[in-house]
Amino acid sequence: MTSNDQGAYVEDEFNRDMHYIPTRITADGRDGYPVEPDRYRLVVARACPWANRAIIVRRLLGLEPVLSMGICGPTHDARSWTFDLDPDGVDPVLGIPRLQDAYFARYADYPRGITVPAIVEVDSGQVVTNDYPQLTLDLSTEWSEHHRDGAPDLYPEALRDEMDEVMELVFHDVNNGVYKCGFSGSQRAYERNYEKLFDRLDWLSERLEVQRYLMGDTITEADVRLFTTLARFDAVYHGHFKCNRSKLSEMPVLWAYTRDLFQTPGFGDTIDFDHIKRHYYEVHRDINPTGVVPAGPDLANWLEPHGRDDLGGRPFGDGTPPGPVAPGEEVPDDHTPRG
Repeated sequence: MTSNDQGAYVEDEFNRDMHYIPTRITADGRDGYPVEPDRYRLVVARACPWANRAIIVRRLLGLEPVLSMGICGPTHDARSWTFDLDPDGVDPVLGIPRLQDAYFARYADYPRGITVPAIVEVDSGQVVTNDYPQLTLDLSTEWSEHHRDGAPDLYPEALRDEMDEVMELVFHDVNNGVYKCGFSGSQRAYERNYEKLFDRLDWLSERLEVQRYLMGDTITEADVRLFTTLARFDAVYHGHFKCNRSKLSEMPVLWAYTRDLFQTPGFGDTIDFDHIKRHYYEVHRDINPTGVVPAGPDLANWLEPHGRDDLGGRPFGDGTPPGPVAPGEEVPDDHTPRG
C-alpha cells in the first residue's frame, strides 16, 4: 500500500480508510483556521489523483498568489511522501524533508497514512487538513474573496444536490473503483468491482454523449474529480490495476471528453505522466514486484482534436480561462505531450 492508499480488507474487498483530519479553513475561522493569504501551504504530489484535484482547482480559481504549493516527488517509502524534488530534499517554505513532519508537529502519535493533498500552516509547521473532498470544495466556497477575476464557479449552489450525488457515484465506482479492482483480495471481489467500474463508465458515456460536461454546459468540480482518474486510465489503471475491458482511448465519448478537458487550461498543464507511472509501478511492489515502469503509452494522441465543441457549452461559464502556469510549477516538457 502507498501512503495515500491506506485501507483494510473485509471479505477480500479493499476498503479505503476515509478518516481524514476534519479541520476546515474557513472565511470565518470557526475551526480556528481563518482564510488568510500566505498563512498556508498546499502540499501535493503530481502522481496522486486526489492531490491532482487540488492542483487543478487552485489553478482554475487563481489562488496561486495567496496559497503556495509544495510538490513532493513521485515515489515514497513506507513512512511518508518526501520533498526529493527540492534542493537538499527539503521543502523551501516549510523547511522539512518529509510530509510526516507536519503531521507529527500537530499530532505526535498520528496513526493513519501520511496523505496528499494536505494543507500546512506555515508558521506552526502543523498540518491543518488532509480531507481532500472537503478541501477543494472549500477552495471554491470559503476562499472566494481571493479568487482571480473571471474564476469559474466550480460548485454552483443551484446544482449542488445533483452534483453531490454524481460525485458520490463517481467516487465509489470510478475514482476508488479502480483501486478496488487493483487491490482486490480475491477473484470474486475483483470481478465484482470490475463490473461496477465499467457499468459506471458506460453510464457516464451516455450522460456525456448529449452534454459537454457532467453537469451541463460548464466545467464544475464534478469534472475535475472524474478527469484525474480518466487521465491515469491508460497509463496505469488499464494494466496495473487490471481495468482492462477497454482502454480509455477505446471508449469514444469518454476519450473525447477527457481530451477536451486535457486541452483546457488548468487541466492538462497539471498532468505529469512520468510521475504518474513512476509512482504506481515503482511503489506498488505487491502488484509490480520488479518495479519496472512501462515505456508507453504514446501520448501524442492526447492532442488530437476532440470534437466536443459541437455540443456547445461555455467551459468557464461567465468566467475566463486561467493564465499561464505559475513560474516553478510547470510540468517538464518531456513528462507530458506538448502542442
